[in-house]
Amino acid sequence: MFEKATKKKLRFNTKAGDVTVEDLWDMPLTASTGFSLDDVAIDLSRQLKAREEESFVAKRTNANTILALKFDVVKHIIAVKLEEEDIAKNRVLAKAKKEKILSILAEKKDASLKDMSPEDLEKMLEEL
Repeated sequence: MFEKATKKKLRFNTKAGDVTVEDLWDMPLTASTGFSLDDVAIDLSRQLKAREEESFVAKRTNANTILALKFDVVKHIIAVKLEEEDIAKNRVLAKAKKEKILSILAEKKDASLKDMSPEDLEKMLEEL
């Protein structure tokens, strides 16, 4: 898919002008400015649907094939970026959980030290 897209030097219309396949990776998933992958995908989807309504008999033209390729590229990039966001969120949650567990573990160790007799504490000090 990306081989075809780069060989054909695909360009994607945005409110900021045409962008390349490589530029799509730098675009945000959504934005209120109208410059996002979601906006590009919506525009391509509308164009595809409009062309589908033109004829039920006519063969798929080269323009339709290119349009479908563009849409597939954008959908793939969106899927990858969404997956990367999920992975990043899961890392943050795992890190927070680990920190909480380490904090509780430290509290429990402190509590067990407080419960020790002075003699046991002195022995521990001597061993250090």
